Formats: sequence, structure tokens, C-alpha cells
Amino acid sequence: MQNRSMEVGVGLFLLAGILALLLLALRVSGLSTSANTESYKLYAYFDNIAGLTVRAKVTMAGVTIGKVTAIDLDRDTFTGRVTLQLDKKVDNLPTDSTASILTAGLLGEKYIGISVGGEEALLADGGTIHDTQSSLVLEDLIGKFLLNTVSKDAK
Repeated sequence: MQNRSMEVGVGLFLLAGILALLLLALRVSGLSTSANTESYKLYAYFDNIAGLTVRAKVTMAGVTIGKVTAIDLDRDTFTGRVTLQLDKKVDNLPTDSTASILTAGLLGEKYIGISVGGEEALLADGGTIHDTQSSLVLEDLIGKFLLNTVSKDAK
């Protein structure tokens, strides 16, 4: 009888460990088991969205307020169109707010940071953030640095 209860205890312990690993995997991947809160969509156009992915965070003042739901190419302007899904709690963004693609941590995870503007008019569902700052591409920075040092040496 004691052997049977030991087996049941080990089985329950393993089941709890597997559930904990599953919960950890869901948290790390950005997926959620909870129901979606009320939200609305905004669009932002960027010249370069290098490294930004669908399900990336959208933050304001360091607080996550939404996520990226789609990334498309606008065929008219040849810019990247990013669809943002923001929490309904943050429905008072001024029309002159700024969206920037930023880098988090050492691994270089990209996310969108929103800086609040000062206009009285507010962005509505389906609105567009016009003031954007594109992603910083490391290769471009290195190229500019090298070309600058080469041009100084040539003089």
C-alpha cells in the first residue's frame, strides 16, 4: 500500500512539473491563456522595420499596452505598415503621438514604444500614427562609421 501511494505522489509531482513548464513556455512565447481584453487597432508606417515581429510588445512609459498584430508592405508608399492592437484602457492617445521601434535587452528583441503627444484631438479606432521612428540597423551604423573613418584617412 505504501508503494502505491509513493507512485501516486511521484506521478502528481511530475504532472505539476509538466504544467509549470507549459505555463513558463506560454509566458516566454508571449501567448496568453487568458481571454483577450477589449482593444482597438491603430496603424503606423515605418521606413524600416528590421527585426520587428508579429506579437511584439507595444509599450508606453515602460508599461505594455498592446501588441503588434500584423506587418505588411504598403505598395503605394513602399513603407512597412504595422498594425497595433492596443488595450481599450489606453484610448486617449493624442494624434501627434510618436511610435518608435526600440530594442530590448542583450538579445535585441524589437518592440514599439509610444511617446505621448500634446494635441487635444485623439486617435480613434483604425487611426494612424504619422510620426514614427524606424528601427536602427546595426549594419548601417557600422557602415557609416567605417566610411567616416575612411574618408578622414583619405584627407
